[in-house]
Amino acid sequence: MRKIKSLSFKLWFTIMSAVILSVAFAYSLSQYYYKNLYVEKVKSDLIYEASLLAADYAGGKITEEYKQNIEWFNSKNESETFVVNNPRELSACLPFDIDYNTLISEEERQMLLEGKPIEKEGYEERFEKNIVAAIIPLTDGDRLEGIIYTYIPVNSITDLIHEFAVKWIAAAILFMLIVMLLTTKWLKKLIHPIRDMKAAAHQVSNGDYSIQVRVTSDDEVGQLGHAFNKMAQSIHLEEERKREFLENVSHELRTPLSYIKGYTQAILDGVIKDKEEERKYLQLISRETLRMQHLVGDLMELTKMDRKQVMLQESPIAFAQFIEDFVGKYQQVIQDKQLQLQIELDPDPIIMGEERKLEQILQNVLDNAIHYTNAGGVISIILKQNKETCELSIADTGRGIPKQHLPYITNRFYRVNKARSRSDGGSGLGLAIVKKLVELQKGELKIESEEAVGTKVYVTFPMIQSEWL
Repeated sequence: MRKIKSLSFKLWFTIMSAVILSVAFAYSLSQYYYKNLYVEKVKSDLIYEASLLAADYAGGKITEEYKQNIEWFNSKNESETFVVNNPRELSACLPFDIDYNTLISEEERQMLLEGKPIEKEGYEERFEKNIVAAIIPLTDGDRLEGIIYTYIPVNSITDLIHEFAVKWIAAAILFMLIVMLLTTKWLKKLIHPIRDMKAAAHQVSNGDYSIQVRVTSDDEVGQLGHAFNKMAQSIHLEEERKREFLENVSHELRTPLSYIKGYTQAILDGVIKDKEEERKYLQLISRETLRMQHLVGDLMELTKMDRKQVMLQESPIAFAQFIEDFVGKYQQVIQDKQLQLQIELDPDPIIMGEERKLEQILQNVLDNAIHYTNAGGVISIILKQNKETCELSIADTGRGIPKQHLPYITNRFYRVNKARSRSDGGSGLGLAIVKKLVELQKGELKIESEEAVGTKVYVTFPMIQSEWL
């Protein structure tokens, strides 16, 4: 039953049904045309032969010599041919007594008198058989001296048609066997990649995402194979990212939890006697708790944005002033790290946005720029307006991002530095959050970077037009 439901059987059954129907139709058509064309050819040949015999008639009464010539022709030919020299008394030409007047009707006799040949097809009572016949008049002036009557029994035609049918059916059976063999081989070759994909899909469902199917064609099946391989690669990459993320989160949680557990246990066990040292331990516990809170907060933020549960409280914002106020919070950090800050802000752009979300965007981008730029480096912040949009660029002269990582840098869970060091790199959520927040406020995010040269982040927002105000 499963075999009957398979795609290969359905294709095989469809093709064979089409072939059988085509063969049956071709057979019926050939039978029809063969029979009709053959009968027409027989009639034409009978008239031609009889006309040639009639051409030897020189007029006057029909002689015995002429009759003998006709009889000789009859003995050499497949058709039955004879002469009737008295249309009203035809029995005189045969060895048995038959009233031959019934061979031709009054209408046919008139046609013969006019010199027209007659074709006949059907059952002839006097011969007690189905025949195909032709009658040619032998006229002398306006007198009908006799006729040449020639016919072939339909049985002989039927025998030929039967012989043709037997040969045709034998050839058709051989043809269908060859078609069945070739179709079966072709379908096996066609279905084989699909079966490979089915087996590969089972492996993917069992967790083996590294599987790839072999693609041997450029048709729809080949395109399906390429699509499957891309899908498997995407799933594999996503699983790697998730695994990486879980490892990162586990590490980020394990480290502060270890601190919290150790410091708390030390306090509970009474190891710490000095109040000042106890306060220091409690501050460390508070700091690590805050780190975990931020990590969980980031995850919840992304989840809400994925589910479109974030509602913006938008208002018009003078973007240049907003940026200047925000960057002021980083002046001390930038000085402590001995970085140069260059700011060039166009005061005109006004955008519609939510301040807290914009702060998150700037904080993530600026934190990265400061973190990955060494002492003596430069961070530049430029805001300029275009026709209907404004563009904020934050550039640094830090270590840069390798080219192969750029297409994935805004993917969540992705980190350029795979080492899970607390001092180098976060959980891989920062730029993913930035991208989501920018898109949420109808903006665009673009990142350019060159290794050992620096990184430039472009954030573009639509401006409020003057007629909106």
